[in-house]
Amino acid sequence: MVKVVDGRKIAREMKEKIKTEIERFESRGFRKPRIANIWFEGSKESELFLRLKEKVCREVGAKSESFSFPTRARSEDVIGLIRKLNADSDIDGISIQAPLPRQIPLSIFSELDPEKDVEGLHPVNIGKLFSGDETIVPCVPQAILEVLERERVELKGKDVVIVNHSMFIGKPLSIILLNRNATVSICHAFTRDIKKFTRNADILIVAVGKPGIIGKEHIKEGAMVIDVGISKGENGVRGDVRMEEVKEKASLITPVPGGIGPVTIASILNNLIKIYRRRMEHE
Repeated sequence: MVKVVDGRKIAREMKEKIKTEIERFESRGFRKPRIANIWFEGSKESELFLRLKEKVCREVGAKSESFSFPTRARSEDVIGLIRKLNADSDIDGISIQAPLPRQIPLSIFSELDPEKDVEGLHPVNIGKLFSGDETIVPCVPQAILEVLERERVELKGKDVVIVNHSMFIGKPLSIILLNRNATVSICHAFTRDIKKFTRNADILIVAVGKPGIIGKEHIKEGAMVIDVGISKGENGVRGDVRMEEVKEKASLITPVPGGIGPVTIASILNNLIKIYRRRMEHE
């Protein structure tokens, strides 16, 4: 029988642990942790994600400040704010929320102080993954790993296929999985025959943002399927996986909504508390 992962339950447990740690620091006279969110207007999904982050901050007792830019914002203006936040000793973490407008390059993440990078996307933090230093891990890969570890999935020797090759998910996740001795294949828009890869996967991770792109014909019997994709349409929120039919063959699956999404937001706060802990213990 297929196991449907309850991401909301995992996120609640993570948040409770974070809240307890914040209360412990407050009892010793320390201030609350503080995160600055930089986001770009024009995307309802982006705004919703921002509101969810703010809500989770309130739940765990962290402070959150949000800074919005219009979709036609200039890189120089965004960099100016980042440098100001880098220099603010009361700000523990900075989040630059994707998607970015076309004129804002991905190199914008290199402007962050790597010690305040809660998304784990500064080149220094990405580079550390190659040496096995996973102190600050990008949030979606961290959420996926959290789910797999809680389900006691042994990654050593597993064939893992990732359908995504972005710097936010596929690339860092592949390194993290290699660190655990999995055999990793990455598929993307130019992969000629995705089924050739996905049908051999012990673990299939899909993050495309195209509803229902993966069906039961894409997986082998007993595969574990992690659905990261999320799309909002007339029929509500959907993932990349046609869940009801894939459940007939999979041994484990994450639903959309209620799977990786809540754990991703909790992972941002998990990175924040790591940064906050390090800063407070050195004060």
